[in-house]
Formats: sequence, structure tokens, C-alpha cells
Amino acid sequence: MTLCPTDRTTTRPRFQRPHSPPGGRGRFGVAGADLSASISVFLIALPLSLGIALATGAPLQAGLVAAAVGGIVAGRIGGAPLQVSGPAAGLTVVTAELIQRYGWRTTCAITVLAGLAQLGLAALRVARSALAVSPAIVHGMVAGIGVTIALAQLHIVLGGTPQSSAVDNALGLPAQLADPHRTGLAISALTVAVLLLWPRLPGRAGRLLRKIPGALTSVAAATALATIAGLAVPRVDLPSWSSHALPGLPEGPVLGIAAGVLTITLVTSVQSLLSAVAVDKLVAARPDRGHGVPRSRLDRELAGQGAANVVSGALGGLPVAGVAVRSVANVSAGAMTRNSTMLHGLWIVLAALFLVPVIDLIPLPALAALVMVVGIQMVSITHIRSVTRHREVLVYAATLTGVVLIGILQGVALGIVAATAVALHRLAKTRISREDEDGRHRVSVRGQLTFLAVPRLSRALHQLPHGSHVVVELDGSFMDHAAYETLHDWHAAHLRHGGTVEMTGPSGARIAEPAPEAHACCRPWTPWRNHHCGERPADEARGLTGHQLASGIEKFQRNTAPLVRDELARLAREGQRPSQLFLTCADSRLVTSMITSSGPGDLFTVRNVGNLVPLPGEESGDDSVAAAIEYAVEVLQVESITVCGHSGCGAMQALLNSRPDAPQTPLRRWLRHGLPSLERMASREYAWARISGRLPADRVEQLCLTNVVQQLEHLRAYEAVARRLAEGTLTLHGMYFHVGEAQAYLLAGPDEMHRYDDVFDRVPPSLAREEDRVPTREGNDFVPSWEEVRVPAREDEHVPARGEDCVPAHDVEHEPGRVPPREEAHAS
Repeated sequence: MTLCPTDRTTTRPRFQRPHSPPGGRGRFGVAGADLSASISVFLIALPLSLGIALATGAPLQAGLVAAAVGGIVAGRIGGAPLQVSGPAAGLTVVTAELIQRYGWRTTCAITVLAGLAQLGLAALRVARSALAVSPAIVHGMVAGIGVTIALAQLHIVLGGTPQSSAVDNALGLPAQLADPHRTGLAISALTVAVLLLWPRLPGRAGRLLRKIPGALTSVAAATALATIAGLAVPRVDLPSWSSHALPGLPEGPVLGIAAGVLTITLVTSVQSLLSAVAVDKLVAARPDRGHGVPRSRLDRELAGQGAANVVSGALGGLPVAGVAVRSVANVSAGAMTRNSTMLHGLWIVLAALFLVPVIDLIPLPALAALVMVVGIQMVSITHIRSVTRHREVLVYAATLTGVVLIGILQGVALGIVAATAVALHRLAKTRISREDEDGRHRVSVRGQLTFLAVPRLSRALHQLPHGSHVVVELDGSFMDHAAYETLHDWHAAHLRHGGTVEMTGPSGARIAEPAPEAHACCRPWTPWRNHHCGERPADEARGLTGHQLASGIEKFQRNTAPLVRDELARLAREGQRPSQLFLTCADSRLVTSMITSSGPGDLFTVRNVGNLVPLPGEESGDDSVAAAIEYAVEVLQVESITVCGHSGCGAMQALLNSRPDAPQTPLRRWLRHGLPSLERMASREYAWARISGRLPADRVEQLCLTNVVQQLEHLRAYEAVARRLAEGTLTLHGMYFHVGEAQAYLLAGPDEMHRYDDVFDRVPPSLAREEDRVPTREGNDFVPSWEEVRVPAREDEHVPARGEDCVPAHDVEHEPGRVPPREEAHAS
């Protein structure tokens, strides 16, 4: 609805169907990329699901049930659309222990209860808190599980039977190596060889063959050898689905069952959430930068995993979690939506129903070898290097050892204790040293100054002679109340005895002495606010009462200058080399360095009233903007120019309220360069600017957005700019900063390679390109480019005529992807 009367005689633009995303949608609404990705994931999931079921001691059908449920249920409900869920190798040890202790039916019931617990946690919205667990603990847990899996499966590879614990498996390994089952060992060796060598096939043929998953190829090769040679090895035996075991009422000690539920909930939740975060990173690293794929919603993902565990347990399946191997394959295959995950679950169902004779040919040693390699790969060298670099090897080793020797839950608890101990050690590790030279005493404090270091600090300070000059150097980022009080009391006592004290920071920068009267709001580590603190006594002594500028300069010299001095010295030697010209309004609320996270030497900034770019030759008496453009483009060779407008711009309000008979003041003479923006907004030849899928809130915002687009047109009129654009060495960008929302929006134009969600949804016809495609904010579907949008106007919509004072109402909800109607015959 608009604020103008409805004109039913308005010509309605024709409607065209939006284009499909890359890959194209098939007849049933599934993109081709999703279909091919689902097949790739299915080929990996099928042998892995059977192998994990074999490793846990569960019915082999339970692995297929979990894979199907993980794909269909978690894929449909979960918040990570490209994450693939199913039976995970990380749950093998937990599930095997539960089956051995309580039986299969009770384990299924525990899986259902764990799923309900996950649903409860999702309702409490605590998913993100799982990411607070130290990565060293998570990596250690995964590595410990991998070691346990590898030891157990190695016994099956050698033709034996695994024991109940990793310690027993390790102790029994020498005897098993002395008497291996040669046929099973040969099948396993072939499986491992193909699995490891398949990704390294050379040449053009190798690139084609590598498209087939290595897991499937290795198992298929072992199956073919065993079948053709007629080898006597145990094989997969899928019983009839009519005899499939379903869950029963939990039987066993309540505390034991509760511990099992807690363990399943913890492992599946943490693994799934961390995997979802990793999938987001993989999607963002794709060539298309994850265009059209929404980021994971962790609470919804946790709910999806909970629902999948409830269904899987109820149908007699293994516990379900997000699986890294299958998720990586899904992302690498180019999947775009959750359809790929759901289709892979459907293929599992069809295989379990119609490919049973083929599955029954698979040798069990091949599946054991496959899972053994997966377990070994869970001990990641990359993770070990990472924890070593961050000095958390002790936490990693404690968790790994605990998981292998005691159990997963106990190992994680041991890792948490080790992480806490390491953190306390770092917090308490404070070095206090003293140097005396020519009657000058220096006390250096390295590290965090907490109550644990107060006794040593107090002893070092009170050993200093009265009446001496003391320099206290504090090289740390934290000082607690006990240390502050100790330092303040000694400081006051030392001054009373005729001494002098100088406090310095890490680089020798002088800092204020601790005093109760200091204003906490002026401390550099507090959040910035537009505050006005009372004057300090030192300011009054210098006659600077009320001088915020002088106070700010003093804070810069004291706190910031030591940090940037080296960088500014380098810039002074080498000269400035900014990457872009940033042209924005003079409004005091626009802090360019804060908005763009830039520092010295990054931006060549031009500010004026209204972020205006006068056309060449129209700056009478003052060519400052033209000179800045010429200098930036010709001399500094900037790579981009950004025009940034903002909400509530006073210059745009003045343009809207201007009267032809008003006296010509300097402000009015300057604002005449904004009249083309005012004309553009009233013209029917140009589309209304949109911001993030909505119409402008009022006429001022509409003019602010339009002005950014118009000033970009003015930039193109400069000879130097036009030449660099033709050479392809310069790009132009539009930006809008909403002050009240603290949100920046980018204008998608022909000079940008990618599209973003928060952009102006309309660009002028002269800037639009035929191949431009931008995603809507809702879902993963794509809408056509600006010039190709044709939507039928509703009866209550009206196309404003040239010069009409017509803007959309504030409280009107517009359909997703809709744009304001305009004449179909527009300028091109």
C-alpha cells in the first residue's frame, strides 16, 4: 500500500518466472547439483554405515536405519542445510559399550532418551554454549575415540575378536599378530591399499576416477576379489526386516542408563555443532563463496539432531550425529540446499530394500579395514600442530589418554580439569623483577597481576628504599582488585616518604597513577560512549578545564600512540598507499575507521556535506572534491572508490525542504550538486532504491539511497575514473550506513563480482547487467536481475508519476522479493 490514491488505470508490468540457481532445477524442483551431490554422499555413506554398525556390535541394519533417518529427518529439520547426519565413528565406542552392558533394545531406548534431551537443550537455546568447550578437549576426545576404534578393528582385520576395552585390545595385539587369518588379512590389505591410493591416482584418467568415492571403490574391489576368487571370508548378512529388533523399556541401573544418555547427548551434540560450524567455513571457501546457502542455525540443528535420534532409536537404529566426512563430500560436490542430504537418505532406504543381495556379498574384513582407517585418520596431525601452537598439548594428551584408558565421559572431564589447570597456571604465572641503577629503581611485572601474585609484588615494592625514584612497568592486560589496592597503598605511602613513582606500560608509555578519584568511564578498556566526564585535577592544573579536545589528545598520546608509532613511522618513510578512496558525509556520527575496521594508511577519505560528487567543471571556486578524485585515481592509484551515504542525512533533508525563493547561502550553493539525486528520485525512468529487500522507510531514506547511486554516476563522468574503469583497474562501490541500526549495506553494481544479502535491491538501468543474479533473503531460491523483474501490481499499489510526493507507508509488509512497480518501458 502507498500513501497515494490508487490508480487502477496504471499499466501493470508483466510477470516473468525467476531464473533457477546454478545447476538448474529439475522437473521435480531439485537442482542438478543437489542430485549429483546426494549420489556422491550415498556412495560414501553406505559402506561406512555398515562398517560402523559392525564395529559397535549392533545389527547391520541399524547402520542403514541411522543413515536414512539422519539424511531425511535431520536433513529436513536441522539448521545446517548442507551437513550430512548419520551413524558416526565417534559414537562407536560409546554405543559398543552400551550394547555390551545393557543389550541392543535398551541401547535403542537410550538413543531415544538422548534425542529427547537434545530437543530440550534446543528449546533452552544453549547450542552455542557447546562451542565454549576448548578445541583441544574436542580434538583429544576425537583422537581418543579414533585410537580405540583402530585397536578394536585391527583385531577383526587380523581375523580375531576385539576385547571390551582399548587396553585389553592393545595387550592382546601381539598374540593376534603372531597368528593372523591370512585370507581376511589379504582382503583388508587390499581395502586399505585402494582406500589410500585412490585419491592419488595421477593423470587425466585419475581425475575422472577420483570422482568415485574411495570408500566405495575399496569395498567394491575387496568384494569383487572375494567373490571371483571364491575366498572363504565372513560376509555381511542382512536379516529380513520383519525380524528387525525395535527398542524396549530400559533395563538396568538408573544411574548407568542416565550416564549413557548423558554421554550420547554430549558426544552427538558437540560433534554435530562443531561439524556444522566447520561446514559453514567450507561453504564460504567454495568458489561461489556459499552464494545462496544460509549459515547454520545451531539451535535448530540441535533440534534436528534430537528429532533424528528419537526416530532412529524408535526404529532400531544407531545414534545419529553430524558427520564430517560425508558433509565435506556434500559441500565439495556443489550441493546448494538440504535436498541433497534428504535425497541421500532416500537412496539409503532404496538400497536397504532392493540391494540386499549385493550388500550381502561384502566381506566383513573389508568393512573392518575401512573403519580402522577412519579411526586412524581421526588422530589428525593438523589438530596436533594446532594445539601445540597454542600450548595446549597437555589438555589434548590428558583428554586422549582419559578417553582411551577410562572412557569418553571421564576422559572429557579429565580434559576439562587439565584445561582449567592450564588456564589458572597462565593466569598465576607472573614474573616480578627488580633492577637498580644510579639510584633509580625499576620494578617490572610480566603477566597478569592477580591476587595470587600480590605477596611477591608487595615484597618487591616494600624492599625499595624510601625517598627513591621508582619506575613500575606493568606488562599485562589484567589487574584485579587485590593487586590494584596493593599497588595504590604502596604508591600513596611511597609519596608520603618523599619518593616519586612513574607507572609505565609495555612499551614504556606513561600511564596514570592508580587513584580512587580517577573516572572509570575514561579508562581505555571500557566500551566507548559519547560521555562527558568530570575534569581531573591534573586538567585543572593545566588550565584545560572543559577542553575535551586536549583531553582526547592526551589519551591518544598516552594509550594509542605507543601502539601505532611503528606503523606510522613506516608510513612516514614509505608514503601513503591507500587501497581505496572513501567519499562520505561530514556527519559526526560516521566514523569511517570504525565502520570499515581500517587503520592508518588504508583509506584516502573525502568528507563533505551530503557525500556529493559534483560533475566535472561544476565546482565553482572550489575544486577540492575533483582534486581529491584526481589525486586518488592518478597519483595514489587506488583500486576502488566507495560513496557512502547514511540514514537521517541533514543534507538530504535540506534538499527535500528547499524552496526556490530561498536566499542563496553557501550551503544552498553546495547542495545544488544534489539536485540530480532529487530529480532521479522523482523520475519514472529509474527504479526506486531498495534496502535489504524492503522499500525505504520515508522520503529522506529514499533520497539518501538514491543519492548514493546518483553520485556513482557522477564519478563515471570524470575522465580519469572512466579510463581506469575501462582498463578494469578500478571498481566503484556504493554503501549505505543506517546509524540507528549500526548496520552497513552494500550496493550491488556491475563492478562487483559477488552478491550479498544486505544490499540495495535496485540499481539504475544503466548499471544493470544481463547476467546479474542475486539471492533473496528468504530460502535458497534466486530471483532474476534488476532489469528482468516483472511482478504484477496489486490493486492497492500505484506507480508514482513524475514528481509525485509518493512514498510507501511505514507499516506495510511487502512480499519477499517484491520490488516497487514501475513502467515497463524504462530507459536502458
